[in-house]
Amino acid sequence: MINNVQMRRPLRKPALGSILFAGALLAVEAQQPAKIPRIGFLTSNSSSAELPRVEQFRQGLRALGHIEGQNIAIEYRYTDGKFDRLPEIAAELIGLKIDVLVAVTTMPAVAAKNATKTIPIVIFGVSDPVAAGLVDSLARPGGNITGLTNIAPALSGKRLELLKETVPKLSRAAVLWNPQSLGDVPQWKESELAAAELGLQLYSMEVSSPDKYESAFKAALRARSAALAVTTSASTNVNRKLIVDLAMKNRLPAIYPWGDFVDAGGLMSYGPIFAAAGRDAARLVDKILKGAKPGDLPVEQPKKFEFIVNLKAAKQIGLTIPPAVIYQADKVIK
Repeated sequence: MINNVQMRRPLRKPALGSILFAGALLAVEAQQPAKIPRIGFLTSNSSSAELPRVEQFRQGLRALGHIEGQNIAIEYRYTDGKFDRLPEIAAELIGLKIDVLVAVTTMPAVAAKNATKTIPIVIFGVSDPVAAGLVDSLARPGGNITGLTNIAPALSGKRLELLKETVPKLSRAAVLWNPQSLGDVPQWKESELAAAELGLQLYSMEVSSPDKYESAFKAALRARSAALAVTTSASTNVNRKLIVDLAMKNRLPAIYPWGDFVDAGGLMSYGPIFAAAGRDAARLVDKILKGAKPGDLPVEQPKKFEFIVNLKAAKQIGLTIPPAVIYQADKVIK
């Protein structure tokens, strides 16, 4: 008599080939490295001119756990002041399937915006992101862009004011700017407004290529310019040594946008700390990689400014800087 119990079939052992195939798949998956985030870095500066901010950017990423070459990759592109190459190089970076695009100064930022409407963009070194059409407002950028502004136009008047304090009898000054640079235009306009309040006559010293600097200085002197203010821009930064040397050669008191010009032998500078923007940009990149939307992150303004005076340079051009000006300085080179 057969019991009413279902007879169970013995389990079939998997074929040896199946076991080996599954094991091979697991081994391959274990060997495949995880996809690491890729950042594009676009600037119209030269690699040497951008080095301080690049190094601070790297350090900022490392402090947040992003180690270049280990768990993050960075693609650097420099155009050495050649603005016409920016659209092509921005498109090249987009083609590399980057996760975030960092754009330094106004023209690269505009090229980045034109290249993508979806990939997050972090800008810095930009004079006026709203006027340049990069963001809707500083508080609420909207779109795929956030970053930092150096508020260069707002500082134009302060530099002229310091220049006049340094040369009390100053009545005519030149402003060196690049009319082809979007970031320079608002700085020139603000300089004109400030000059009117300070009782200064301004000479528009327009230079758009390095071979024009020497003739531009000669023209400024013919216009009886007795001092010089230099705008914040990629072109002036790339050519800072040449500009400083020409100012010294022509014994022209000059104020520059940041300390690198003073390091190159310039008389004085006033502006945000140049390299610090790199660390701040890294912090924003970190937020985006962790899921934040660029349009929800306010565009940040600099909080610290630095006034540097070079007494050695003053002595070379026969200038005595008033004690009241030296007293204001954050750093004095003797």
